[in-house]
Amino acid sequence: MKLSTRSRYGVRFLLDLALHAGEGPVQLGVVARRQGIDVKYLEQIVMPLKKANYVTGVRGAKGGHRLGRPPEEITVAGVVALLEGGLKLTDCIGSAGACERSEQCVTRIVWAEATRAVFEHLEAVSLRDLMNRVPGASGFEECGALQQEK
Repeated sequence: MKLSTRSRYGVRFLLDLALHAGEGPVQLGVVARRQGIDVKYLEQIVMPLKKANYVTGVRGAKGGHRLGRPPEEITVAGVVALLEGGLKLTDCIGSAGACERSEQCVTRIVWAEATRAVFEHLEAVSLRDLMNRVPGASGFEECGALQQEK
């Protein structure tokens, strides 16, 4: 399985917004520079994130983007499923009709189990969890408090 850049960049974009939430709305160009992502590509990624209320836009001279939900409510699985159009390792997991062998295919069971395991792992990781893994993130009060508790 290989995740597309849409998912990887989408998670990085949201993490950047979470880490810089105290600075007000963040402009796409700033995130693009910090993350090394083409701003035009980032614009395409932001559209579905806005529709799903992961991100909100703020208009005006000091406008930009910010998280639409608290970081603990945004999971990596949710972002990946949104930007990948679902989370499945093979086409036959999403639709038995994708392969004429689906009904009798023993390996399809393995792919379904693996898909479920990957999804469960990604569902257990929130943006808050990622924030807590960032070196030097202890500068963020909530983040630092959570790191000390563990």
